[in-house]
Amino acid sequence: MKAKTLKKDKVNIITLGCSKNMVDSEVLSGQLQANEIDVVHESTKRDHNIVIVNTCGFIDKAKEESVNTILEQVSLKQKGKLDKVYVTGCLTQRYRDDLEQSIPEVDAWFGTMELPLILKRFEADYKSELIGERLLATPQHYAYMKIAEGCNRTCAFCAIPLMRGNHTSRSIEDLVKEAETLAKRGVKEIMLIAQELTYYGLDMYKKRMLPDLLKRLSDVPGIEWIRLHYAYPHKFPMEILDVMRERDNICNYLDMPLQHAADNMLKAMRRQITRAEMEDLVQNIRQTVPGICLRTTLIAGFPGETLDDVEELKGFLERQRFDRVGIFTYSHEEDTPAYALVDDVPAEEKQRRAEEIMAVQQEISYEKNQEKVGQTFKVLIDKKEAGRYLGRTEFDSVEVDNEVIVQTSEKLQPGSFYNVKITKAYDYDLEGEVVSGK
Repeated sequence: MKAKTLKKDKVNIITLGCSKNMVDSEVLSGQLQANEIDVVHESTKRDHNIVIVNTCGFIDKAKEESVNTILEQVSLKQKGKLDKVYVTGCLTQRYRDDLEQSIPEVDAWFGTMELPLILKRFEADYKSELIGERLLATPQHYAYMKIAEGCNRTCAFCAIPLMRGNHTSRSIEDLVKEAETLAKRGVKEIMLIAQELTYYGLDMYKKRMLPDLLKRLSDVPGIEWIRLHYAYPHKFPMEILDVMRERDNICNYLDMPLQHAADNMLKAMRRQITRAEMEDLVQNIRQTVPGICLRTTLIAGFPGETLDDVEELKGFLERQRFDRVGIFTYSHEEDTPAYALVDDVPAEEKQRRAEEIMAVQQEISYEKNQEKVGQTFKVLIDKKEAGRYLGRTEFDSVEVDNEVIVQTSEKLQPGSFYNVKITKAYDYDLEGEVVSGK
């Protein structure tokens, strides 16, 4: 008699939303792998029988994308192409009860802090000794590193504390160990992420410890670039910049979302800072680290925003000349302080304002890029695409910033550094030729 063989489970993790979600998926995959469960990221091969959707619940568009992705996977399950569909992440954390009722075909829902419960579904144990042993969803030469979870800020527009809880720092020892593990695997660039980087350490060490963490991380052999994302401007700890200036492997790059420039908007948003204070801070940062790349993020169409406020924001951009700018249209989120306000700017007008603001930044970006023509930069090659190589300078983070296009008959190695002389400049990208390897 022929024995029946049971097909081994294979899990596909689909990640939506921000880089913090990506790290969560990587950690989950590392735990599954350590429990001898096959796992892949974003697989298109359809050779898996279980899907875990890691959702985003940040703004309306992200929520819609998450729900659509869940429905797509449920449809595959109904057609017999999947055995199980599990859902985790921010959307579940915030809307679990509603989701369970509206999409009952999902096998189980998990919040943002329920990794051990997900593992139980696979009869797997949470292995606390795993630090940095995660299945990277990024190319092996760079990785995101989450240094803290949650946020203690009370920005009027933000639902993150509802989904991620209060700020909780990870220990310096664990983060250094993780960086060492990543470096041994070939990671050369680590991007530090948290909802609020500058708050790091206040809960655990009773003081801001990001400068100390940076020193320890910059000593890890093999880590050539350390990049800082999501710094809050209020009470910004200037000591961070002293370490940045002293250490060659800390990129002269700072991602500091400001959200607006009109004082009445900053007050309504509960940003705890005025325009004048922001201008002083930007000036001090640039004086402390000459040549630093400043990236910021803005919101268009917050309740009560007037055309005068938009003009003030455009004028602020023209004077401050940030290197990189991203912009969101305001999303009216339940249970946030701003939800009590009237969402009085129509969606089309929010988009129009966002495009008008970005048109100002596009010109600034073009002018700044033109200044780089003829200069030589250390460039990290990320990939080869359509017969050309795409890389980044220390002033560019992954996906959100400029790329350096390198056309060459030479064979370049993704994950390696090259000196590239810039020959052409566009609104948001540069072209160059290799002068020499690093």
